[in-house]
Amino acid sequence: MADKPRGDADRQADADRLQALEAKLAALTPKPSGPSPMGKYEQANLAWRMVIELVTGLGLGFVFGYGLDYLLGTTPFLMVLFIFLGLAAGVKSMMRTAGELDRTSGASPEGDKPGPAPDRDERD
Repeated sequence: MADKPRGDADRQADADRLQALEAKLAALTPKPSGPSPMGKYEQANLAWRMVIELVTGLGLGFVFGYGLDYLLGTTPFLMVLFIFLGLAAGVKSMMRTAGELDRTSGASPEGDKPGPAPDRDERD
């Protein structure tokens, strides 16, 4: 233990030593090669996530619609309306998940980069 209070210079020196140690450990730690053990299940996990999002949207639409129908006395109308709204929300959520899949699938090769969009007269 230190006998006297430590200053900012001592704290900075300790932080620098800690960062150097972390860099040495990172260099000595073996990096895994090949796919991760769960890599083959990634597509199945995303598929189940999409199914759950769709079913959840439908279920919530049904619950809210039925609840409002019960409270307002408009028996089938709001339930059907909210089921369709839940379906739309579920599909939107699935599309968002599919967009995340496209963004995280990896970097595109250098030759496949799209060029600037042509002007209107170049397409005609």
